[in-house]
Amino acid sequence: MRPARAAGGSGRKHDRPPSSSLTTAAGAPPRPARLPRATVAARLRRIAAICRALPSVEETLRGGHSTYRVRGKVFAYFLDDHHGDGIVAVCVKSELGENVDRARLNPELYYLPAYIGPRGWFGLRLDRGRVDWREVAAIIERSFRMTAPRAVVRRLAG
Repeated sequence: MRPARAAGGSGRKHDRPPSSSLTTAAGAPPRPARLPRATVAARLRRIAAICRALPSVEETLRGGHSTYRVRGKVFAYFLDDHHGDGIVAVCVKSELGENVDRARLNPELYYLPAYIGPRGWFGLRLDRGRVDWREVAAIIERSFRMTAPRAVVRRLAG
């Protein structure tokens, strides 16, 4: 028998089990194991060093997230557990379609981050074992070159 409805109410909240008895749906992907805080901090320092080596870079750190800008425009993010996803990553701009191709061809390493993925960004996961820091530096520099004014890009060596 259903519980009586309060006047004007739908009664739906009374039909649900208490939240403590809710379980994850079968087949849901397991949440990634968290990296130790010291490892996350070391990876953030490495990303910051790569970004700061570029000309005219501004850094903003808020919680586990760091934003890197050139002349006020964002070219990279360091994300730690963004919106509770458990992922540690560097996110950068990409050429048209490159973000989708990377995520489709190697989903263990690349993904489309919430909100910015559909706008041409992709994330390179830093929580999947050894990190190829040369690749990290290369994608950050490419994103920087796509974002920075030409006069700033000319200041890059090479």
